[in-house]
Amino acid sequence: MDAGRHADGDAPRRIRMRVAGLVIAAVLLVLAAIASLAIGNRAIDPVTVLTALAAYDDSNPLHLMVQQLRLPRTLLGIVVGAALAVCGALIQAFTRNPLADPGILGVNAGASFTVTFAVAVLGLNTPGAYVPFALLGAFVLTLLVYALGSLGTSGATPMKLTLAGVALGAAFTGFTTAIVLQNRSTFDVMRFWGVGSIGGRSLDQLTWAAPLIVVGLLIGLLCARSLNALALGDDLAHSLGVRVGVVRILVIVSVTLLAGTSVAAAGPIAFVGIMIPHVVRWFTGPDQRWVLAYSILVGPTFLLLADVLGRIALPNGELRVGIITGLLGAPVLVALVRRKKVSGL
Repeated sequence: MDAGRHADGDAPRRIRMRVAGLVIAAVLLVLAAIASLAIGNRAIDPVTVLTALAAYDDSNPLHLMVQQLRLPRTLLGIVVGAALAVCGALIQAFTRNPLADPGILGVNAGASFTVTFAVAVLGLNTPGAYVPFALLGAFVLTLLVYALGSLGTSGATPMKLTLAGVALGAAFTGFTTAIVLQNRSTFDVMRFWGVGSIGGRSLDQLTWAAPLIVVGLLIGLLCARSLNALALGDDLAHSLGVRVGVVRILVIVSVTLLAGTSVAAAGPIAFVGIMIPHVVRWFTGPDQRWVLAYSILVGPTFLLLADVLGRIALPNGELRVGIITGLLGAPVLVALVRRKKVSGL
């Protein structure tokens, strides 16, 4: 009985710690956003940044820089970072594979292929016009990976889904490269977009990207409790009243919206989707409700800080955020997956 009372007493304490962690994560995101607005080729002090947001003066060049250049970049980094992190967490829970992410499962490759097709064949050249094609590519590749990974008597196992994703992702990446190399104008467009960047965007792009990402996040959050049950196996999830088929469809829709919109808006950005859920589970454990809530805050914080680092890494010019996330993500991921406690779902 003492052990039971002790366990009951620990539950509220764990909840308080997790809520406190969310508050800390929110504060860190605010600080990262201020840094994103203040740091660049020309440093702007935080007081001027806040003044530009609260009392905008269009005659002040620093205010113009904040409002027209850095604010769209920062807001896009927030929504894309949240989308990538939550998308990775959903895919890892959906496949029960801690190494899964939109890149490894081929979702980004599908979106990139259809965007490249739209640029090369249809002549589209604005990110807003890419959206339907990116969503279509992400959706089709997700379905193909799941269909191939489900073949055989064992059904959709994490290993089979990963192999199917890697194979299809490599194939569609090859198709994308072939299209780009055959068309010089397409190459000029895609060589910058394909690296992954949140710079050079306008507030107009948020009018189509943000609503799609918000819908994807809400669907993902609604699936969190059911994903906890699915982690125990389909049969036990059924016995707990979970409609497994419906949950899977909703997760696929959420992943399609999050990955497709992110790729259309910022290009394929690696490692955020696979690394952030690992880091988050270090503090929250496997409960998907907390994993997704933390990912919404930690993902954009990491992406904004990576973008800031890219701006100051070179004496002249900047490194695109997709390069920085790759450079930072690879060693961090290696360190994380070596810890069995963190790597498991």
